[in-house]
Amino acid sequence: MAKQEAKQGAEQKIIALYIGSLSKGGAERVIINLADYFQHEGYRVLLLTARVDKEEYRVPEGVIRLITEPKEKELAGGRVSNFAARFRKLRNIWKREQPDIVLSFIGKNNMMAILTAFGLKIPVVISVRGEPLEEYYSRWMRLMAKSLFCLADGVVLQTKRCYSFFPKAVRKKAVTLRNPVRDAFFRERFEGERDKTIAAVGRVDENKNQELLLRAFAKIAGDFPEYRLIIYGEGRKWKEMQQLAGQLGLGERVLWPGNVDNVEELIYKSRVFVLSSNTEGMPNTLIEAMLLGLTVISTDCPCGGPAELISHGVNGLLTPVGDVDKMEEALRAVLSDRQRADKLGREAAKLQTLYKSEAVYKSWERYLLQVMQR
Repeated sequence: MAKQEAKQGAEQKIIALYIGSLSKGGAERVIINLADYFQHEGYRVLLLTARVDKEEYRVPEGVIRLITEPKEKELAGGRVSNFAARFRKLRNIWKREQPDIVLSFIGKNNMMAILTAFGLKIPVVISVRGEPLEEYYSRWMRLMAKSLFCLADGVVLQTKRCYSFFPKAVRKKAVTLRNPVRDAFFRERFEGERDKTIAAVGRVDENKNQELLLRAFAKIAGDFPEYRLIIYGEGRKWKEMQQLAGQLGLGERVLWPGNVDNVEELIYKSRVFVLSSNTEGMPNTLIEAMLLGLTVISTDCPCGGPAELISHGVNGLLTPVGDVDKMEEALRAVLSDRQRADKLGREAAKLQTLYKSEAVYKSWERYLLQVMQR
């Protein structure tokens, strides 16, 4: 409260955070964490989304939520006129609110932020949250990203591998900043008898590739009959993956709790955590599992986030994307050698020193202030 009053007593800065929605995903969680931090630090925080979803993260108290999508009657035209309506709505918000800086997340939002703020003397920082080739999936989008991002005042990338996608003009202004993580994940590693569970957390969809994990688990299930697989999250392929589990003969060996709010408590004593994605930026769920000291296995997916977190054989295991046999091999290795598994988990927990909340949040704040001052 004292910080808020101090900033308001001076000239209170306005930070606008812009993303498509607040549906439960990694990028959305990061932007909510940032909104909460900046609000508590005394900034006036605007949180802009195109829409309101059914399953969303809670907007922190004091943060102002604005919807950028025009009303339905304003979108009655064709593609060009609908784009013009969205453009006007967002640009009018910038004119009315006069933020000191805009921080945009993901895909087309980044392009829209740059275009709508152009000429208004409002600095724009864009953040690419995933593999650029996936986030900008068409030839046209890739061309636009590489050219438009030269006009951004700042660029936040997830990993060093992302840099190679962009031209030199973008790379020169780019930085990598760590994802803020909730304090609930910073705790002593559990050293007792662990639950005989393999945990996975994330949307159940094509990219997270839970099918890979299910097929690998099916190969070892007979040799480790006491173990269960628990997949937290929901998504387009939720029912399909449940059916696949049945077809693989896993039956009650796989549990599907859906979306949960206290995942840190639920996975804390798990024997193994697995990320089976085809692509990732810097995966929050993997960071969180490592902070808790879990034994982690991850696919070595583009754009290199897991490989920046995991030193293979030291604090976790990496497997090739889509390789069921290698995933089976990794699972078998850690389940059959608990001493090795615990050693990997203890090394993983050392990541806490890099992700201390205060240092991570301050790095975002310093960077945005530097861009404002420029």
